[in-house]
Amino acid sequence: MPLPPLVERYLVLGLRLGRHVDGFVDAYYGPAALADRVAQEAIVPPAALVREAATLLADLDAGVGEPDVDAGRRRWLRAQVIGLHTSARKLAGEPIGYADEVEWCYGVRPAPIDTDTFARAHDRLDAALPGSGPLRDRYIAWGEAQAVPVEVLPAALHSLADDLRERTATLFGLPDGEHVEWELAHGQPWSGFNYYLGELRSRVAINTDLPVLSPSLAHLVAHEAYPGHHTEHSRKEAGLVRRRGWQEETIFLVGTPQCLLAEGLADLALEVVMGERPEEAVAAHLRPLGVPYEPEVVAAVAQAGEALNAVRANVAWLLHEDGASVDEAVAYAERWALLPRNRAEKAVEFLTSPTWRAYISCYVEGLPLCRRFVAGDPARFATLLTDQLVPADLVAAAA
Repeated sequence: MPLPPLVERYLVLGLRLGRHVDGFVDAYYGPAALADRVAQEAIVPPAALVREAATLLADLDAGVGEPDVDAGRRRWLRAQVIGLHTSARKLAGEPIGYADEVEWCYGVRPAPIDTDTFARAHDRLDAALPGSGPLRDRYIAWGEAQAVPVEVLPAALHSLADDLRERTATLFGLPDGEHVEWELAHGQPWSGFNYYLGELRSRVAINTDLPVLSPSLAHLVAHEAYPGHHTEHSRKEAGLVRRRGWQEETIFLVGTPQCLLAEGLADLALEVVMGERPEEAVAAHLRPLGVPYEPEVVAAVAQAGEALNAVRANVAWLLHEDGASVDEAVAYAERWALLPRNRAEKAVEFLTSPTWRAYISCYVEGLPLCRRFVAGDPARFATLLTDQLVPADLVAAAA
């Protein structure tokens, strides 16, 4: 199908921003000629990209006549372009507060969480963890004892992925020919990353800078592949791009609401296909490999400590709203997330990256938003995997 000018302008804007920020274009499998054209042109200055984004927003708001781009697609494009406009303004040197950056890029406004929430989680963890002694010492010792030996990590990943793929195919269907390749990586700020390559294929990298812990392994596989990122990308390529010709879906850009919904559904993925308590099913994959994993203890600790996932949002707030130092942020993560120093430093490394500093809200805000929308209904999760939505759609549907 011919590429509507509004869509072409959106793709070009995203690709031009990507030349300024490594990793800003998370995936692109759209028209190769367009990518080649942007790669060969002179880098467009940030101030010009601000004007480009503002003009595109104005044209979307004015309803510039393109009958092939209906009101729903325009609304989705507008939300995306607000994020790109914000990123261009930052690149141009405009001071933008952290809360405004999150709201304009991701469609939600963050707020710090009262530490009483974390203190209550500490009390529950104290009861759930075996042994005695200071809580943080016990929590760290228990967690690090669950390390998956690197030599068996590939077998564990493939075993879990095969099971999760089968469950995903049964519940939601998968496009013919989709495929995931797994690899181990190091020297990255993230724990896992899905590189979507187009043609229904993904390369998923698992970071081994720190030992991968068995209680998080199934979540990691579900998040990155089945029924998380790879499933969403491949279903949207098959349905929205190939069948409907919506080429705006061929680019995935950091700093847009698309990311918040993608991370929210991916964090919900394991729960959707294995239930709220997947531990026994996970143990069946890890026990034969000699991987330490006690399902009853893992379940109790997971339930008790779930609220601590939001500590990361407070750390970002401390860094970018309150002006805390890196050392202060690391100490906060150690205290409230009960992390060993090396893992606290890794968490703060992610939050101090210019590309990723606001991204933490995609996890902290995205999961509860998607969970409320799905409300235990797999058909609602299928909607997240298939349709073009913005965060406001989920808020309205869950109201």
